[in-house]
Amino acid sequence: MSTEFKRPSGRATDQLRALTIQRSFTVHAEGSVLVSIGNTRVLCTASVEDRSPPFLRGTGLGWVTAEYGMLPRATHTRGRRENKDGPSGRTHEIQRLIGRSLRSVVDRSVLGERTITLDCDVLQADGGTRCAAITGAYVALVDACRWIKAHKKIERPIVKGQIAAVSVGWYKGQAVLDLDYAEDSDCDTDMNVVMNAVGGFIEIQGTAEGAAFTRAELDAMLALAAQGCSELQAAQLQSLG
Repeated sequence: MSTEFKRPSGRATDQLRALTIQRSFTVHAEGSVLVSIGNTRVLCTASVEDRSPPFLRGTGLGWVTAEYGMLPRATHTRGRRENKDGPSGRTHEIQRLIGRSLRSVVDRSVLGERTITLDCDVLQADGGTRCAAITGAYVALVDACRWIKAHKKIERPIVKGQIAAVSVGWYKGQAVLDLDYAEDSDCDTDMNVVMNAVGGFIEIQGTAEGAAFTRAELDAMLALAAQGCSELQAAQLQSLG
């Protein structure tokens, strides 16, 4: 690595930002987590309803879905609230990503005809909000499933795996892990990676913002993502006890 290369935060290329996971952050939701990754803060709540969506009624299968939003001053300038005009295309895409990711680790037949909704609200954004939302929502989901098992007397495990998500990118000629806003707004490639605990990929979203990336660069970024997700998953397990 060139001695001239330096990340805006001063971190090493393979270094995550400081991470904290605060469980039971609110008192009413069956699962709630405030996840902080660097200066990004996301409140993730999991709500349980004893009904499934109409398209699943009578099937015995449950559903996991997500909603995502940003507070008006989560970013450097005030954004408009989306409840007036409905979610933007970007918000829809992120909601679907979170929902898909979490459904990948839920046994919906054991969940039964119930719905778990993960609300992910960005309080403060400094890059990586969708990845922080997935990482925090997983912990909230586990707590909600523990609540279901305790209150509905379900014996079999509802959650059948573990996921986390992290951003990687190609920044000033280097693969870097966990982009903050300064890097995200100035990188050649921005990628969001969702992985499970056995090294499998749930989703990869990668875009060349500047020059196209090569296969070697992709491999370098995915290797960093695997390392980062493993570290995030270790923190999730520690939080869950």
